[in-house]
Amino acid sequence: MFSFSSYTLVIVSLLGFLTDFHVSGCDKNCVNNTEFTPSTLVVKHGDPASAHCTLCPSCPSNIFNLEKSIGKNVLNGTTITWTVDSLREWGTTLLCFYANATNHQCCTELDVIVYKPPDLVSIGFKNHSGPLFESRHYTLECEVQNVAPISNVTVTFFRDLTELGQTQSSSAPQSEPGTEVFTLDIHATPKDDGAQYWCQAKLELGPHGPKTPPMATSKKVTATVHYKPQQLEPSHPDVIWITKGDSLQLNCSAVGNPSPSYTWTVLPAGVPPSNRSVLTIQSVASGHGGEYSCSASNDMGTSTVMFSVAVKDYIIEYIIGAAVVFFIIVLIAAAVYFYKKNRKGKYNLKKVFCFRSGHVAVPTEG
Repeated sequence: MFSFSSYTLVIVSLLGFLTDFHVSGCDKNCVNNTEFTPSTLVVKHGDPASAHCTLCPSCPSNIFNLEKSIGKNVLNGTTITWTVDSLREWGTTLLCFYANATNHQCCTELDVIVYKPPDLVSIGFKNHSGPLFESRHYTLECEVQNVAPISNVTVTFFRDLTELGQTQSSSAPQSEPGTEVFTLDIHATPKDDGAQYWCQAKLELGPHGPKTPPMATSKKVTATVHYKPQQLEPSHPDVIWITKGDSLQLNCSAVGNPSPSYTWTVLPAGVPPSNRSVLTIQSVASGHGGEYSCSASNDMGTSTVMFSVAVKDYIIEYIIGAAVVFFIIVLIAAAVYFYKKNRKGKYNLKKVFCFRSGHVAVPTEG
């Protein structure tokens, strides 16, 4: 005869068999099967969670249960409610099953996504520190640390408010948190000098996830770009005309990093050398006409601008000269007029030009 302890052992073993027998032969493709609500459970790590499993109307209910790794079940007719106060298990599984009269097992597995926003998102340049250099290629790195599920992460790179591009995770699906470095190649240009780079990590959790996807943003890193000088004003293909005596200013100002130095290399005779960005001549003389050349230079290169200056005389001088000539002509014409009008003979021109009112020209003797 079996002892009481042996009988108890058999009963416990049988119950264990009845509880676990579905694991090895569960059919997830039965025509009639159980149904979970929601069909996918998305829950933040540490938050409470719940789900319902409903038995189909035509399914037998003699063996109907829910296999779980954590939490508790409450059976109410043909519905099992599963709840957990704080979901902290990464590999949570829920399997709702039933068995028909021939012990054929049918089951439905609930897709449980436990998510966790990243602990830290940081940005920097791969294998580089210090200033960037114009026309060179660099790689931005955005590291997303301790996030789950890592395979659902999408990273967006920004320069100031401009979106540069997006990169999706290349990690294999896993339930536990992970860390991944996302990259984006850039080409350094002068407009990047002083720009702020940053990145944003977003968890794409699908239609069953929160309405606003969890996001985390890195701090901003300011880029310094070294580039050769760029002239603020281009070379002047046309001749610059200036009137003698006026002030002349030729602008060679340029932007560059490091700040450029200036050298005026081609100057007309009499114009002293200058290392300023703007060459100023207070009063232009005739000898200041000619070619001017200025170079703006830094460690990255040199930019040159050319000027051609022509000096014209002050027009008032011509006006005064013309007026003098005109006055002389008028005097001569007046003398001739008086000579012809009064009499022929010899006249004292001095007395003619010094005539008074009522004066009559008197011929000289002989």
